[in-house]
Amino acid sequence: MGETSSLLGPADVRELAERLGIRPTKTLGQNFVIDANTVRRIVRAAGLSPDDVVIEVGPGLGSLTLGLLAEARRVVAVEIDATLAAELPATAAARAPGRAERLEVVHADAMKITDLPGPGPTALVANLPYNVAVPVVLHLLATLPSLRSALVMVQAEVADRMVAPPGGRIYGVPSVKLAWFGEARRAGAVGRAVFWPAPNVDSGLVAFTRREPPPTTATREQVFAVIDAAFGQRRKTLRAALAGWAGSPAAAEEALRAAGVDPRARGEALDVAAFARIAEYGPSVRAVDPEAP
Repeated sequence: MGETSSLLGPADVRELAERLGIRPTKTLGQNFVIDANTVRRIVRAAGLSPDDVVIEVGPGLGSLTLGLLAEARRVVAVEIDATLAAELPATAAARAPGRAERLEVVHADAMKITDLPGPGPTALVANLPYNVAVPVVLHLLATLPSLRSALVMVQAEVADRMVAPPGGRIYGVPSVKLAWFGEARRAGAVGRAVFWPAPNVDSGLVAFTRREPPPTTATREQVFAVIDAAFGQRRKTLRAALAGWAGSPAAAEEALRAAGVDPRARGEALDVAAFARIAEYGPSVRAVDPEAP
């Protein structure tokens, strides 16, 4: 996978951080990857082609960025930290001089991105801060229709929730909303020692492939409103949990029965297609047109 010498090792990461006066912060969820083999593994698991345009969120000091530059046509690195964003092009120029022109750094909050410069990104590959991993992935999938795949490193518990199938205790909002966009699966575990500073939790890789959403006349926003309501009170039956969304328990039951769903069921029993069916019978007309009867 390209030149191994270009990747950052533990001493390189610490030297860069010290020179820049960077103290990794819990607020930004900064845990820098210091193991080149882990970078190679992530890039390999991402299955990139030479035509791919990669968006990397939170590149930090550039450990993963350098690995991605060796494989993709272009890497758009979105970094919220101004100091790190300013330094990344210099790191690429110094350690991957033949590929540095493939990199574009965007100093921004990934949660607020509405578009990106250049061709649309086809793949998301990132070591994501644990506290924003799911919102970032969902936001980018909704905002960037060109994204066809993703490979993200997240907290192991978050990874389990992202890929959970219906029927289990950890199945919930992340699982269902990701399923709207496509298929998520575990792609391996990552130990703590590959990071600096070492986190107090294990990490996991989640691979994602975009698929068409379930066929429905409801919009994504309408379906997601049902999902949020169903899991907002996940111990309640859907008849009770969806009462606020529908306007009353009776209206919720009517919508559920019309969608072919048992009103006594709980949200964790339903797949995304069932939530889409329910949304078709919800108060969508009134939400769109306040004057509607």
